[in-house]
Amino acid sequence: MSNSSTIKVFSGTKSRYMAEEICKELGIELGKMNIQYFADGEFEVCFEESIRGCEVYLVQSTFPNSDNLMELLLMIDAAKRASAKSVIAVMPYFGWARQDRKDKPRVSIAAKLVADLLSAAGIDRLITMDLHADQIQGFFNVPVDHLYASSCFIPYIQSLKLEDLVIASPDVGGAKRANSYAKYLNTPLVLCHKQRAKANVVETMTIIGEVEGKDVIIVDDMVDTAGTICKAAQLMIDNGARSVRALASHAIMSDPASERVQKSPLTEMIFTNSIPFNKDCSKAHILSVAPLFADTIRRVHNYESISSQYLIK
Repeated sequence: MSNSSTIKVFSGTKSRYMAEEICKELGIELGKMNIQYFADGEFEVCFEESIRGCEVYLVQSTFPNSDNLMELLLMIDAAKRASAKSVIAVMPYFGWARQDRKDKPRVSIAAKLVADLLSAAGIDRLITMDLHADQIQGFFNVPVDHLYASSCFIPYIQSLKLEDLVIASPDVGGAKRANSYAKYLNTPLVLCHKQRAKANVVETMTIIGEVEGKDVIIVDDMVDTAGTICKAAQLMIDNGARSVRALASHAIMSDPASERVQKSPLTEMIFTNSIPFNKDCSKAHILSVAPLFADTIRRVHNYESISSQYLIK
């Protein structure tokens, strides 16, 4: 690596699996860090090696629970106080991103609050993937490298060699993302229009487009309870689809999501490993994004462009 400063990668408790993969790709050792817990649940972060003058990358997604975010904030603070040259937060999954605007009176904008917390703690840069809303990048006053899981998903879709492929969006909000896949793969686009009774509960859904005799792939950024995805898959099959698959960057998969996917007509549910998925679901297929993050870290360190990684945005 051309940059003279030393790269050091550290991990929070729940993202160690990802940090270890990233370090393996980079050919370096994972940094030593200790987290001490007190009886009341409070914890203390301590780096067990010198990071003075180093380029420090802190790998931690903020999937539930909120301790993961607090861990990351303490890691950032400790790194700044230990005289790191720069502190880069590597967040494969950026939580609270669904709350990116005031869509009703008297609600918080949690994505902005998380951005403010990370900035106040002292990050110099953020590397993340498939934000729920692209505009969240604008909540930061530091550089944000927004990666796309499409660089993993597109080759996998092509490897399936589906004859009559159709890309679908499970809702109108995801139309832009799905349209990018459809344009790149030169396939038709189908939209699902849904109406929610309340959060995480879909009341009605209709299909806009033709799916009869087609192999459908539903594209989304995250799956939480899997209600929308499974309802969409069933609707596709009821309308004559030959097969239905779904892909999503982040496998939140709150109960009873795994059971729903298993019982659904989905052929498979394709995720990245931005969030660890260890539940019993034979239809789940996990693709690793560690090489993508490792390559980005390498490029950032060497002051190289990362745009060549993007197949689609």
